[in-house]
Amino acid sequence: MREQKIEELLETVFTEREKGCDQAEAILSRAFAGHAPDKSIEDFAELARLRLVSFDGVHVLLTAEGEQRARLIVRRHRLAERLLRDLLDLAEGEAESQACEFEHILSSEATDSVCTLLGHPPTCPHGKAIPPGECCTSAHKTIRPLVTGLVSLPVGARARIVFVAPRSHDRMDRLASFGVVPGSEIRLRQKAPAYVLDLGETTIGLDPEIAGEVFVKRVD
Repeated sequence: MREQKIEELLETVFTEREKGCDQAEAILSRAFAGHAPDKSIEDFAELARLRLVSFDGVHVLLTAEGEQRARLIVRRHRLAERLLRDLLDLAEGEAESQACEFEHILSSEATDSVCTLLGHPPTCPHGKAIPPGECCTSAHKTIRPLVTGLVSLPVGARARIVFVAPRSHDRMDRLASFGVVPGSEIRLRQKAPAYVLDLGETTIGLDPEIAGEVFVKRVD
């Protein structure tokens, strides 16, 4: 079986598991045909022989090795989506198509460089978790991030909100009601005792905990 087909099937097993599905037929139907040509139920038996999944004819589960490989593929795909959507401003459909290509060609080093460049985003543009890499916990960063936390922005700087990673949906809704959403441009007026932002014709204040959940790219 071609390496790209193996990766596509492992990725689909991983992403369908996130939805609570381990049914082989359902997983197979959702695997991208362009990277898994002539896919069939026998492919899971082959992955089982490679010790990447366990397969009983109905259910598919990742083994430890399969889990590791699948996480890397999903990580590459979701970081590529962030890069293409947030920094290159590609439309959703085009970004998704290109991300499907990038996930099969990015090296581990390139993937970590993209992650660092983006400021180690926790989620993809669709809100799905990006599996962290070693670069996310390393104290030493060799690349200056293009995307940083709002809390790292100097007073007076202008920036565009790239993504928001709140701890709850209620907090997301509250921020959205203030206009704190991806794409909005802000200027940081002060950082203490609260973070005060100019957002269009509006000035808003955020407490430090909420400000720590907003990530931006400088525009000045």
